[in-house]
Amino acid sequence: MILPLGYLFTLTRDVRKLTALLLIVGLSWGVNGHALANTQQVEVSQEIWGQYQGQDILRFTLENQQGMQVSVTNWGAYVTSMIVPDRNGTLEDVVLGYDSADAYVQDCCYNGATVGRYANRIAGGRFNIDGKPVQLSVKTDGGNKGNHLHGGDQGFNKKLWHAEQVGERVEMRYLSVDGEEGYPGNVQIKVIFSLNSDNEFKIRFSATSDKKTPINLISHIYFNLTGNQKRDIEQHQLRIAADRIVEVKAGLLPTGNLIPVTGTPFDLTSSVTLHKSLTTANEQLKLAGGLDKTYGGFDHTWVFNQYDGKLRHQGQLYDPDSGRVLDILTTQPGVQVYTGNYMNGSAIGKQGRRMKNRHGIALETQHFADSVNHANFPSTVLAPGATYTEFTLYRFGSRQ
Repeated sequence: MILPLGYLFTLTRDVRKLTALLLIVGLSWGVNGHALANTQQVEVSQEIWGQYQGQDILRFTLENQQGMQVSVTNWGAYVTSMIVPDRNGTLEDVVLGYDSADAYVQDCCYNGATVGRYANRIAGGRFNIDGKPVQLSVKTDGGNKGNHLHGGDQGFNKKLWHAEQVGERVEMRYLSVDGEEGYPGNVQIKVIFSLNSDNEFKIRFSATSDKKTPINLISHIYFNLTGNQKRDIEQHQLRIAADRIVEVKAGLLPTGNLIPVTGTPFDLTSSVTLHKSLTTANEQLKLAGGLDKTYGGFDHTWVFNQYDGKLRHQGQLYDPDSGRVLDILTTQPGVQVYTGNYMNGSAIGKQGRRMKNRHGIALETQHFADSVNHANFPSTVLAPGATYTEFTLYRFGSRQ
């Protein structure tokens, strides 16, 4: 029996659920009682993980037929775990994070968070739109004092998102109201998390606004391909398809110049062991500060050689010990690489492991910091009637 689509919406909610269930059962058994092959590639489960101000914090887990699992939560639209195989098929978690929902509520390091409205820094929290000045919230202490960072102290990582399973993916939505952290416009945000049978995890961001506003959304995931944070990331090898980086000055604010990487520790055009790059004297490295007072670290944006808004392969991270390989494809114009320079071990992560300097590497595909104040950077201003859309795909594999 084929039901008209409109008929389903005339039924009560409970009857619609039953009808949908019967349709699924019917489809799974095929025609005349002959069973069809199960084409489901990814299973999605959901649990109540905690509470925030009387509302449920949910955790969703996507699992494919190879055993890869990715968990996400509607608190801050965080990615909380990625369990992937090594060269021997051993499944281990390759991202930093915490064991409980409460720990994510208290998180200080954006461990897997969705960051917005504007990731990275905006100088003084100030910019003009159509000649009118805008003042955002700014940091009151620390190395980013006086500047706007990652959408403000109450950015998207500190919000409870509306979340639901839609087929084999998880969709999360958040309404950022006019004036939130100083930003103009009511902005509707949607994040879609999906996993496929090829061990590819995809994040899709989209947004619309009723006023012109800057937007730069990222997923701030710290990777450690050793698995379960067994070692630091200094022996990881990184390659990025970029001949230039965004030059920074004090406070890691862009100067506006895009400088060549040739002959510097930022030259990752072929795979380089991170330890080699991070122990090379260089003024740009030292500006990133952190616990390594001799060399500094990475907290810079690489400018991709090819950028046209299409999904392109732009980088690869490899751990020789485990054999795990992470390929990164994105529609974004650059990637901010951060080596956890300020992680001092005070944050206690999964299974009681302390998160220290170089225990994770964030590969934040994004537009450039402070783009609203640099006309030569790709625009980050979203206008009414337009839709902001960006994709990043993380493809996991292994080498023998």
